[in-house]
Amino acid sequence: MRIETDIKLGFKDVMIRPKRSTLNSRAQVSLEREFKFLHSTVTWTGVPIMAANMDTVGTFEMALALAKEKLFTAIHKHYTVQQWNDFIKSAPSDISDYIAVSTGTGKNDFKKIAEIFEHNPQLKFICIDVANGYSEHFVQFLRQARKEYPNKVIIAGNVVTGEMVEELLLEGADIVKVGIGPGSVCTTRVKTGVGYPQLSAIIECADAAHGLGGHIISDGGCSTPGDVAKAFGASADFVMLGGMLAGHTESGGKTLEINGEKFKQFYGMSSETAMKKHVGGVAEYRASEGKTVQVPFKGDVIGTLQDILGGIRSTCTYVGAAKLKELTKRTTFIRVIEQENRVFTK
Repeated sequence: MRIETDIKLGFKDVMIRPKRSTLNSRAQVSLEREFKFLHSTVTWTGVPIMAANMDTVGTFEMALALAKEKLFTAIHKHYTVQQWNDFIKSAPSDISDYIAVSTGTGKNDFKKIAEIFEHNPQLKFICIDVANGYSEHFVQFLRQARKEYPNKVIIAGNVVTGEMVEELLLEGADIVKVGIGPGSVCTTRVKTGVGYPQLSAIIECADAAHGLGGHIISDGGCSTPGDVAKAFGASADFVMLGGMLAGHTESGGKTLEINGEKFKQFYGMSSETAMKKHVGGVAEYRASEGKTVQVPFKGDVIGTLQDILGGIRSTCTYVGAAKLKELTKRTTFIRVIEQENRVFTK
């Protein structure tokens, strides 16, 4: 046993200090970025915000809406091969630039993604997603995927430490997902005691990734546009959103009516709800590590996207970043220490 005494920070622990700026308007800020990748020859241009590969968020409908604004969607892994084929046939030709095929690491998962790519070779991105990216089995699956698909862009995770980011990049990942437990419907930290404050995880993992020419995604913990801006300021290349994109017309999950108001169901992919839906229930050797909530219905996602993108543009004007790429270079975080209210008695 050992104890690390260095301070680790989450989004709520900091604010961004404003700086002199030559920008006169949010309209002068460009949020598009161009990325080249460590292993794949694919070049990607767009706004580097992603819908999470949860079946309540990473839907085909969400992908169509986000792609119109040049945002990305990691499609959840529970669509069938036939559903994928039907979607690609009817979707715009450039949709392959803005979606990833998600997969687990089970014995049938490799076969499934092979069938999807056989019918749809134009797809460019694979998202290998597990809760615990530290297992040797996960690394072996990644290694096999890179060998089989040398020119696909491979996203892999989740991890929270620099040394594991480096290992995944060296084994074939182009982009590493960073985050264990920060999501609003994730209970991993409560159930297991395992996790890492998200802002510090981004800073440390981005430093490791960029040293090798790789990239990272900040996955989880963003509940406001300001959190998204902080993630980019901390050097995240992409930011993945779950709860902020839940509850919309394009989101998955059951629509409910409670006391005359509409809600949509939102749950973690390790929750009892998700496991009952997809694998018949929670196995006796494990515990649920997610919860189920009802999110007020928000209408079409475009309104939320405008709010998020407008907030990030505003952040850029406060620090003088004309391009999103410049934000991290112009970001200075200040720690915020909230004193607990204390009652003193004589």
